[in-house]
Amino acid sequence: MPYDHRNPVTRSLPAALAALLCSAALAGCGAAPEAARGTQGPGAAATTVTPAPARSQAAAATTAARPLAGRTVVIDPGHNPGNFRHGREIAEKVDIGTNRKECDTTGTSTNATGTQAAYTEAAFTLDVSHRLRKLLEERGAKVVLTHDADRPYGPCVDERARIGNAAEADAVVSVHADGSAKGNRGFHVIVPAKVKGGSADTAPIVAPSRTLGERIAAAFRRTTGTSPANYLGDGTGLDVRSDLGGLNLSTVPKVFVECGNMRDPKDAALLTSGVWRQKAAQGIADGIVTYLEG
Repeated sequence: MPYDHRNPVTRSLPAALAALLCSAALAGCGAAPEAARGTQGPGAAATTVTPAPARSQAAAATTAARPLAGRTVVIDPGHNPGNFRHGREIAEKVDIGTNRKECDTTGTSTNATGTQAAYTEAAFTLDVSHRLRKLLEERGAKVVLTHDADRPYGPCVDERARIGNAAEADAVVSVHADGSAKGNRGFHVIVPAKVKGGSADTAPIVAPSRTLGERIAAAFRRTTGTSPANYLGDGTGLDVRSDLGGLNLSTVPKVFVECGNMRDPKDAALLTSGVWRQKAAQGIADGIVTYLEG
């Protein structure tokens, strides 16, 4: 540290004592002006250098806010609003590995009333999928939709599976609503059975898909306040299926979420509510996050 040559007292003292006096009287040694100019003296280092831990904390906060950065999620909105105009095309059968099945269906809908038109499953799934995409992108995920009502019909179930496979998705969620009998209420998540035949081999994805399904079922129940289906799954909210091409042909973890029963008036009141659909999207997103975070 430099000392003030204009100070005769300081000049006559031994170097060690001068240094001590300078430390006790920083202004006399010129430390304060140097710190203000950003020099590398001890005073400047203490007051102008940003500690590394602060930068680490900022990076950690960014990571926490975007936990899905680097992950890919494919959202598959069930059916297509245009399917009903293309009955012949969607009735054509495609290979689902174990056998052949229709390309797609029109989906179900709520019952029309004297004051309210029927609300289609295709409209419901697209709305929830848009909300879900926004939530996942906010968390850093790359999101791919199998369709966005940007094609006349479809895609067929085999193509839906191929889209998720080609994206090498970390998770695929197909959004649906059921069309069961009145009195049948609640949500359920469909997970793949172990299937091997033709081009289908679900063995590698059965376990991770079930974990994904369990995470989504738990978060969906917590966020929406609804209960697992009372008509299948034995109250678990899970249903194992071997007849769905979208699952049979998938090579990445995939589940179907049946958010409720459109044909039950009480469930229909929820499914037609924008507020509730936001909760449904939030529940699915939370489940995906907990699954991908392990």
